[in-house]
Amino acid sequence: MTGPVTATTAPRPDAAPIPSGREVYRDLLVEFLGADERVVCLDSDTGLFNGVDFGKGAERYVNLGIAEQNLMGAAAGLARSGRIPYVNTMATFATTRALEQLKLDIALNGLPVRVAATHGGLSAGNLGATHHALEDLAVTRLLPNLTVVVPTDAATTAELLRQAQELPGPVYIRLGRDATPDLPPGAPPVRLGRAQRLREGDALTLVATGPLPVHLALEAASALESAGVATTVLNLHTVKPLDTGALVAAARTGRAVVTVEEHWASGGLGSAVAEVVAELGLPVPVRRVGVGDGFAAGTGGHRHLLRRNGITAEAVIAAATEALGL
Repeated sequence: MTGPVTATTAPRPDAAPIPSGREVYRDLLVEFLGADERVVCLDSDTGLFNGVDFGKGAERYVNLGIAEQNLMGAAAGLARSGRIPYVNTMATFATTRALEQLKLDIALNGLPVRVAATHGGLSAGNLGATHHALEDLAVTRLLPNLTVVVPTDAATTAELLRQAQELPGPVYIRLGRDATPDLPPGAPPVRLGRAQRLREGDALTLVATGPLPVHLALEAASALESAGVATTVLNLHTVKPLDTGALVAAARTGRAVVTVEEHWASGGLGSAVAEVVAELGLPVPVRRVGVGDGFAAGTGGHRHLLRRNGITAEAVIAAATEALGL
């Protein structure tokens, strides 16, 4: 490889509006309510369901207001009584304000509560640090019994929700705020607990989770490929349980691993990957692209805050070239 590597983003052709992950979740939950009398929707006055026709499931929509601890406790009680509650709140409130209830009421008892956590990462960037969720993956991946899922686009949101509906225990589903691009055509089917392999290469592995980080990894991989660095891209939409087998296979093939996430660089996906590499003694360096050891700088739009806080394709390329010694 010679000269600096730069990323370019191809313009997206005009197309029908893409629904956001939380809109897909909302519509699918209405379907679940109609099909299964065990399903209950517990809202925290999010506004997501304003004007929604719940049909015969209307009596099983309950708005408990902005009281996240109560929300989790009520969900646990309903789950213990044979229901399948879906809890709707923002990601940072689900995992900090209501952590004790999530840990002791739900995870400890292995109850089938689905926590739909919207505004994940920096997607509520206009509301400032109080609404940024940069700790939620660190918190949730440590809780026993809890499955942690971060869908990538509208289609994977629907598919992972359908698969998660069959799980006997609790699930944390991290959703953003606005629509994000679809995965490229031809992406392999999404399977809960299995990494989605989006590109193949034998020099480097990029591991990403979340809608925009996955696209940044793909953008960086294209630039690196053009410079002669064959790059694998893994979409780890399931943060827990982690697909250790896919990680190990990729790490043994390539010469470095770079993780990309919309989270503090410590504690989340990058830490999970580094733990696997260290524990198994895999001979590859790991570099983590995420928000540094500080609260995210500034307020503003989602993509603006990602750029301002160093989550860019250029940062991925820089981490990769440093790890590879190029």
